[in-house]
Amino acid sequence: MSAAEGPREERARRTVDRDILRLAIPSLGALIAEPVFVLVDSGFIARVSTTSLAGLGLASTVLTTVVGLSVFLAYSTTAAVARSFGAGRTREAISRGVDACWLALVVGALATAVLVVAGEPLLAAFGPSEEVLAEATTYLRLSALGLPAMLAVQAATGLVRGMQNATLPLAVAAGGALTNIPLNAVLIFGMDLGIAGSAIGTVVCQWAMALVLLGVIVRRARRERIALALTPRNLVAVGRDAVPMFVRTLSLRAVVITGTVVATQLGEVQLAAHQLATTVFSVLALALDSLAIAGQALTGRYLGASDPTTVRAVTRRLMVWGVGGGTVVALALLGASYVVPELFTPDVAVQESLRAALWALVVTQPIAGYVFVLDGVLMGAGDAPYLAKAGVIVALAVLPGAALVAWTAPPGPLGLALLWLACTFWFMVLRAVSLGLRVRIDAWMRLGG
Repeated sequence: MSAAEGPREERARRTVDRDILRLAIPSLGALIAEPVFVLVDSGFIARVSTTSLAGLGLASTVLTTVVGLSVFLAYSTTAAVARSFGAGRTREAISRGVDACWLALVVGALATAVLVVAGEPLLAAFGPSEEVLAEATTYLRLSALGLPAMLAVQAATGLVRGMQNATLPLAVAAGGALTNIPLNAVLIFGMDLGIAGSAIGTVVCQWAMALVLLGVIVRRARRERIALALTPRNLVAVGRDAVPMFVRTLSLRAVVITGTVVATQLGEVQLAAHQLATTVFSVLALALDSLAIAGQALTGRYLGASDPTTVRAVTRRLMVWGVGGGTVVALALLGASYVVPELFTPDVAVQESLRAALWALVVTQPIAGYVFVLDGVLMGAGDAPYLAKAGVIVALAVLPGAALVAWTAPPGPLGLALLWLACTFWFMVLRAVSLGLRVRIDAWMRLGG
């Protein structure tokens, strides 16, 4: 290496780091909006009753599954828009985002109709008690009304991030999350609506967020003279392109649902603790996923600009940031595990099981940071077919461990700790292997717009 090469490499590294942080830091706040909604709901409902909290956990599993399965609306949109934007085709980038927003509203409306009609038998399939089922059904049917809004937020956020702007989604998400806290407090306790008040408050905030983001996109599209009308042909095209990402997400959600089914069989206390641990995990996962969002946007942008050298530099730096960020999160969670359970619930049995699950989650975080950033890079590259195949294989490999926990049914905290080791730690290890092997070769890089 020459004397000049060292400083040049250092400047390039600093430039990549600035690009990552410019997108990742605002994305951090925006990504945790939905888990914060559930976190606030969980904290409030824990004060109502353990039965209500268990019902919230059951209903939230179904709702987050629907939202999670539709995450392609954000991820596929970010990648497609970033690639067009990087190639200098701004009108095409915005047009793709508009089509994704229409698809989000249509899918959300269909999901709402299904959950309102079939929500109760779907929840009953998990095997809860009658009391838990009643609370879960109330929350699910009301919260389903916010699904079109949340999916529209995903698609609109994907468009904005693809154009390298992560600040607007942050402002909208922060506004929604902060409004949700006093609104839910009034509805749940002031108006004595219980779990129904929690659902109503969240739905109101979700629609407010969607209207703000969609309003910004409509104004930008009109300035560019881009058609805003719903076009069935475009909806079909967007949906077809998103099928591999849907399969990938479906495999992830299958593991989450399996965990909830097993926790339900372990008992009401374990299910309530599992709900709280899942909420904490969602917040932590999306915090680390902010780096993945930066990976999506930057990978798509530089592949669109036919710059593989910068793509490789971004990938290397993201791996460092991911493992480092996961380690920091793990240390913070270890300390929080001695405080958080008492803040969430006064039930001592739930506290003990929750703490056991959090300890299992602590050892998972550095691996999770590595997994999330590589997942984001490959999504930004449009490598969804590989992610779909690998996701299905990994999910199938996790199921035997969860089945063993269900069969042996260890009592108390031990059962929940083993469940989290099977469905979270082992799951992340297998994903790390599959993604690490992929980025070692260049087959995932497709240059140009």
